[in-house]
Amino acid sequence: MTATEPRRRWWPRSVRARTALTVTSATAVILLGIGWWLHHDVYRQGTRIAESQAEQQVWALVDQLNGGVLPAQKSIVLPYEVVATGRRTAVAYGGGMEALDPGTRHVLPTPSEAREPGVLTIFPLRIPARGSHSRDRFGLAGGIFTVMYADVSADELSRDKVAALGVTTDAHLRVYVVVLPKTAEEIARTTDLLLLRAGLVSLVLIAAAVYFAVRRSLRPVEAIRVLTASVTASDPRERVTVPATGHEITALATTINSTLQRLDDAAAQQRRFVADAAHELRSPLTTLLASLEVALAYPERTDWPAAATTAARQTRRLQALAEDLLLLARLDTRTPMADPETVDLTALASRLTEQYPLGERPLTITCDSTAPAPAHGNPDEYERLLRNLIDNAARHAAHRIQITIRNQDAWIVLTVHDDGPGVPTEEAERIFERFVRLDDARSRDHGGTGLGLAIARDLAHRHRGTLTLTPRTLGACFQLRLPRAPTPAEK
Repeated sequence: MTATEPRRRWWPRSVRARTALTVTSATAVILLGIGWWLHHDVYRQGTRIAESQAEQQVWALVDQLNGGVLPAQKSIVLPYEVVATGRRTAVAYGGGMEALDPGTRHVLPTPSEAREPGVLTIFPLRIPARGSHSRDRFGLAGGIFTVMYADVSADELSRDKVAALGVTTDAHLRVYVVVLPKTAEEIARTTDLLLLRAGLVSLVLIAAAVYFAVRRSLRPVEAIRVLTASVTASDPRERVTVPATGHEITALATTINSTLQRLDDAAAQQRRFVADAAHELRSPLTTLLASLEVALAYPERTDWPAAATTAARQTRRLQALAEDLLLLARLDTRTPMADPETVDLTALASRLTEQYPLGERPLTITCDSTAPAPAHGNPDEYERLLRNLIDNAARHAAHRIQITIRNQDAWIVLTVHDDGPGVPTEEAERIFERFVRLDDARSRDHGGTGLGLAIARDLAHRHRGTLTLTPRTLGACFQLRLPRAPTPAEK
């Protein structure tokens, strides 16, 4: 059972709302990044256009001055001023510069030295605050603006052109054009407003679309939840509907159905196990109780030694069955093996062969091995595994049991072969089920519980091995394969 995750108050519980909020937040961050990039790119492009316009205007004014023509005040879009050495007022001005009253005194500085004609210079310049600011529609007064200028030498012009410009023949003229960032700023501001509106509308639409898309996608999950809520451990037969879309919900439904099937199989196996265990316990208990009740009813005619012998035999049978059930319960928990040891299966099989009680039957048990067979695991569990195989073979063998141990690469292969009646091919797997006896009467006579082979296979799996029945023409042959532990020389 897992603890419930504490819920944040500001975080919605609904998966739909969480997904919509997460996607909307991520989209908002992306849109902010795109908007920031667009803002700077639009402003940069607008500034570049304004500079290009200013440059074109500079050269247009230079061409007019070289032609001896004074520019018309209202024919130029951008603020401009033409100043000359030896002159107090501006030669020409316009485009908004008239608000600073350059007719009284030029606003921008006269050239201190002549520059080569045809060279464009760009630099930031503070515009002096002069004139009536109410007419300063560009806010030029006192501001720092990028200014472009180019020079014209009067000595390169004819006397008529110089006279038309109103300057001396040795004067140097400078054409100033102010670059206005207002256009770029207005474009960027307009773009920002459009992006803001489009972004808000997009976020609302994306949030709504994600919310309803997730809601629609989670409908199969809700159906699965309703169906699985009706499943109980005693009746896990309900199955969820697998969508035909092939997406993750299909995989979830398939996995839940597989889990429910395993739960159903486990519940059925548990019911069979409990029923079989009750049946197995009832048989010796019934025999023991009947024997004791008869002895107590007729004490003078009872053979007490025989009654005690019967009671002891049935008690031992109950004890063996209880031990097997406890061992199976422990194996079913799949607890990890603690401190595995290295066990020589050759030595263990040889010892069990020598110490095995044969009783009154003429039975021969031999062990054939060519080398030690080391394996990691629990010595007691390995002994129980081999003893169960030998007990099973002894109950069915006619005269002989052959144990063979071989090392095959990284595996140990141990076989227990008896010369009994054998096992039908169709029963090769069924004999490993719990409480299964192919010859029920003989197994009961020899004290079998029907759990020996099931315990042996579980122990083999616990040690990462396998236990199978291999086909033989005579008798039954059980093959045990276990991982071989490396020897010190191999490490």
